[in-house]
Amino acid sequence: MTGDRQQDTHARAIPSRRRVLAAAALAPVLTAAGPAAARALPADMSGTRHTGRVEPVRTDLADWAGVARALGRSGNMLRGTTYHTGFPRRDLHVVSKGVLVTPGLALGTHVAFVRYADGSTILMGDVVVTEKELQRVTDAWQAHGIEQTALHKHLLAQIPDLWWTHVHAHGHDAVALARGLRAGFDRTGTPPAVPPGPVTTVDLDVAGMEAALGNKGSVEDGLYKILFVRRETIAHGHLILPPGLGSSSAFNFQPLGGGRAALSGDCAMLADEVPHVLKALRRGGIELVELHNHHLAEEPRLFFTHFWAVGDGVELARALRPAVDATDVVPSG
Repeated sequence: MTGDRQQDTHARAIPSRRRVLAAAALAPVLTAAGPAAARALPADMSGTRHTGRVEPVRTDLADWAGVARALGRSGNMLRGTTYHTGFPRRDLHVVSKGVLVTPGLALGTHVAFVRYADGSTILMGDVVVTEKELQRVTDAWQAHGIEQTALHKHLLAQIPDLWWTHVHAHGHDAVALARGLRAGFDRTGTPPAVPPGPVTTVDLDVAGMEAALGNKGSVEDGLYKILFVRRETIAHGHLILPPGLGSSSAFNFQPLGGGRAALSGDCAMLADEVPHVLKALRRGGIELVELHNHHLAEEPRLFFTHFWAVGDGVELARALRPAVDATDVVPSG
């Protein structure tokens, strides 16, 4: 065993990080708010520690009908607590490192709403915008009280130039939050929703990839996706986040033919895991893109790295496994 792996094993054995939650899924997600609703509950963005933490409550699609109308499209429920809506940028023709990037690989905006026992709602997510759209979108969100918590890249090089921004809001009027979010989207070229297409197979050795990563994935939008979630209970201020909300490791594989794939991934880490994950990725020939945060006031503090690679799907999965093993995650299923 190498020194790095010994340190990784020691890090995962620290008792303070053994608060285990059942795994759940959701790639990073977005937020928005009307000014009054966002200002009503400023404590969650202040970093203040709260002794009384509030749990999320179970909801169903009917509870989010007003939000769906405000956003102009329907969403889906995840794990009974998280209302998720996707806004794929099908309007963009993006090439990165010679690969035509599909919307599902790295061009998806994802938004999540969660209701809490105190009657409030939190929104989180990740939004893709062009460089030309960025400033006017930012101005619209700021006018509606929406906080941006990250501005970063998912791809090393792309035409046209793109940015990804995490947004956060919290208030008691979920529809007002959705309207604030929509104000920003209306300043982008995000196209209307379309009906989901038929489920298809992918030209990848899925069984070999799952064996390499020790996790079952799924086929969505012509891609193969595998998710892991952090074991710890993650809280944002006094609000306990559902498992996987802004704390998942997501690996997307876009088939390129002959069992080859383009990999775009995001890995969730504690601070002491970061150097081991970055080393593991580079040893596997995976290119590093970004190191950033999703939140401003979460506990424990999380870091995320985006990365990119092209190659045989099974070999890419094997290259990812040491990075997964360097973090305290479990399969999302």
